[in-house]
Formats: sequence, C-alpha cells, structure tokens
Amino acid sequence: MASQPDLPEVKLDAAGLYQEDTFTDRRAGTIRRLRPVTADGSPDPARQTLYSGQTQLLTPAGVLPLVFEIEAGSLEEAVQKFPDGVKAALEQAIDEAREMRREAASRIVVPDVGGGGIGPGPAGGGKIKFP
Repeated sequence: MASQPDLPEVKLDAAGLYQEDTFTDRRAGTIRRLRPVTADGSPDPARQTLYSGQTQLLTPAGVLPLVFEIEAGSLEEAVQKFPDGVKAALEQAIDEAREMRREAASRIVVPDVGGGGIGPGPAGGGKIKFP
C-alpha cells in the first residue's frame, strides 16, 4: 500500500521514552508513574520520574473526568498529594466552565442586513442568525 502524501508521518521520540506503571485503590482514582527509559528499555537516570493523577466526579451534568500532574519524588508522596491535585483540577474545570458560560452569554445575535422586507426570507425562515 502506497503512502498518501497528505497523511502525517508519526514517529516515537527514542530520547523521550517512559515506562508507565498504574496504581489504583479502585475507589478514588488512579496514579500513573512514568519512569524514563532509554531506547533499549534500561532506566534513564538523567531524566525525572513523572506522576499524574486521574479521577472522575459525578455531577448533575454527568461524569466529569479530571486528569492532573502531581509534583512528587516518590509514589508515597504522589499518594499524599493526590487530594490536593483533585481540588486544583476541579477548581480549574469550574473556572473554565464559568468562562465558557460568560462567552456564550456575551454573544450578540445580529439580524441579517439587506434583503429589504419584513418577514420570512426566501427559504421560509426568519432573518435572525444564531452563532
């Protein structure tokens, strides 16, 4: 099968590989530990281990997934910092929802100008256009 020129070529960065470990209590959430490795799979001590948290909250609008970075030097520290990460991610999600609501409320509906006449347009609809 020939390669199509409009499709991007996707390559992994051999210098940026991580081994992923997942930890969960099967109740509150999940912690992912990303340990840096070289292209042959051996540990890469030159780079830092990364931690991230993930949980879901039930809201009136449905399930809200929260994913956040955890600044930690060990799994134990990441477990201790997990609740603060959830709070920060939830506050950020609430702020983003408020901003989206403000943007939606500030949109102005402008009637179509020109066309001369009152009433339905040629397609049988009104002149008001919604964004």
